[in-house]
Amino acid sequence: MAVIRFRLDARSGMPIYRQIVDQVRHAVRLGLLEPGDRLPTVREVVTHIPVNPNTVHRAYRDLEAQGIVEGRAGQGTFVLRSLPRVPPGVSAAIRHQMASAVTVGLDAGLDAESIDALYAVARGDALGNPGKSTTGPRARKGSPRRHDAEPAPHIPQPTRGTP
Repeated sequence: MAVIRFRLDARSGMPIYRQIVDQVRHAVRLGLLEPGDRLPTVREVVTHIPVNPNTVHRAYRDLEAQGIVEGRAGQGTFVLRSLPRVPPGVSAAIRHQMASAVTVGLDAGLDAESIDALYAVARGDALGNPGKSTTGPRARKGSPRRHDAEPAPHIPQPTRGTP
């Protein structure tokens, strides 16, 4: 049985319940949580992070409404179904490139919020919504890739911590 520990970012501007929902969805999508795995109880969550129990309840209700989890009286909240998965090889390659890009930003003196903002814009550009971080035509299965887009620039390998 997998265990998830929630991390909250009070500076993100995103509601706490939404951060919990997103973390569960990401863990399911990446295969870290499987159908049948139990989420931490509300009591377990509030003992590890400073959050109102009603916020955790709201997140779990939202996940239940999405059909991702189900609450079982007296037993807890369990993952009900999986989400489309990111293939492991693709995940590792993309994570490596993203980590390199974050390192470049840190080396340039950017803070985490600035890096997040750049990611949101780059994501919007790649999905066909310049300047926005929402999903777009490339997010839909079978949508053609934009051939008019400029190729991605080479991202230098991280220099931080290397000899």
